[in-house]
Amino acid sequence: MTEYWVSQGNKWCDFCKIYIANNPLSIRTHEIGKRHKDNVTKRLATMQKEGAAKEKEQQQAARALQQIEAKAKKSYQKDLENSQRNVDGDTSAAPGDGWEFDSTSGYYYDKSTGLYFDSNSGFYYSDGLGKWVTQEEAYAWAKTSQANAGQSSSSQTKPTASVATVPTVKGGQAPGLVVKKPLNPMRTVKGAPSAIAVNKRKREDGKPKVISKEEEAALKAREAARKRMEDREKPLMGLYRSY
Repeated sequence: MTEYWVSQGNKWCDFCKIYIANNPLSIRTHEIGKRHKDNVTKRLATMQKEGAAKEKEQQQAARALQQIEAKAKKSYQKDLENSQRNVDGDTSAAPGDGWEFDSTSGYYYDKSTGLYFDSNSGFYYSDGLGKWVTQEEAYAWAKTSQANAGQSSSSQTKPTASVATVPTVKGGQAPGLVVKKPLNPMRTVKGAPSAIAVNKRKREDGKPKVISKEEEAALKAREAARKRMEDREKPLMGLYRSY
């Protein structure tokens, strides 16, 4: 019977990244060589370092998770105590007299200044400010708003007698002569319009602007979205909230 030659192929060494002859003698010779042994030692050292680094990372993650759980538990206990104190009607957490606990928002409210107080974080909030601030900033804003309100109320009072006033410049009277009469007193009627402005189109103020159904629906949707966003963000402005 005739025998045929068959190619044995090559064998890939993953440590050395080379091909060797696929026969026992070549494989044995390569494995006892210095190059192969050094590559195997390096691979084992790399695997050991990677395992140690992975284990260390897992330990750090577990430690951080325990710290987060401990802080969350402590904060939860504090919120429970504050909630129970508010239910019992304890006002010791209020910053002073005139503050009433608002059960709707969960904060203390002062009608005279319009400020909200969070007993957990110690910050103040107002619709005029739109954010939580410290006590100094809150009371400064309240004082300024009250002063502005007083000035606006006094400015709305009308004088008892009509007095002709002359426009003045800061630091003294207006420079030059002040014209009190029209330049052409003999001309009492309005002159003819200019020829350039004869064909100028005037806008009818009384005519309402035509809005399509699509634009009307888009405007309603935008207004509804804005209201939902305000209702959603208003109770979340504080750092903590008592439930």
